[in-house]
Amino acid sequence: MDCDFVGIDGLGGTPAVAVVVDVMRAFTVAAWALGRGAEKVVLAGSLDEALAHKARHPDWVAVKDGAPAPGFDTVNSPGLMRTLDLEGRTVVQKTTAGTVGALAVKDAPLVLCAAFVVAEATADHLRAHAGDSVTFVVTGEVGRADEDLACAQYIAGRAAGAGTDAAEFLRRAATSRAAAELADGVRQGVHPDDIALCLELDRFPFAMVAAVEGPLMVLRASRADGADQGRGGVHGGLDRGGEAGGGEAEA
Repeated sequence: MDCDFVGIDGLGGTPAVAVVVDVMRAFTVAAWALGRGAEKVVLAGSLDEALAHKARHPDWVAVKDGAPAPGFDTVNSPGLMRTLDLEGRTVVQKTTAGTVGALAVKDAPLVLCAAFVVAEATADHLRAHAGDSVTFVVTGEVGRADEDLACAQYIAGRAAGAGTDAAEFLRRAATSRAAAELADGVRQGVHPDDIALCLELDRFPFAMVAAVEGPLMVLRASRADGADQGRGGVHGGLDRGGEAGGGEAEA
């Protein structure tokens, strides 16, 4: 499998397969939303677009980066997302890196959104559905975020069947600039457990597949057994308590 690792600005043309990585925190948050029972996550292109969706669909849960703001239900924090009962609901998410990266490759035939919490399921999906070439979109820090690059490299190794061990990749993420900013309170809308939750390997048994549905870019959970969130029900092995059985300048 030929793997390319690029930032959003480094994309040239439409890749055949894109894996968009945002560990801290967009796609860790999205995985928690789907794990808490959400039917889908709509990826918005702007804050105004997210608010417009919320105005049309008051039952949708609107999520943004940074501090709380009028019109939004919560912020981009896995520690907060895990407390919500999202059974059958739609989440609309706007972040400054993850959602931007996914929308940048929306025309690709296969788009996966990933973080460490869905790493193995993402690698499984690539083995089953990807061809010879995969583009990993490293969304943070103009493609230089080490937590995203580490996660992308780990998934690539697992997808190639290399028996890659996670320890060094998780260490890189834990010592990344993003982790330090979360720990030091540089980023707003932070729960004390956010870093630990972003570093939980394979918390959820599903990959996250993004696809254009009408005018929307929609993220859904997909398991290797063929069960899809919202189409037969995938809840990531979570109970109601959220336990698994199995600034704006942030991701």
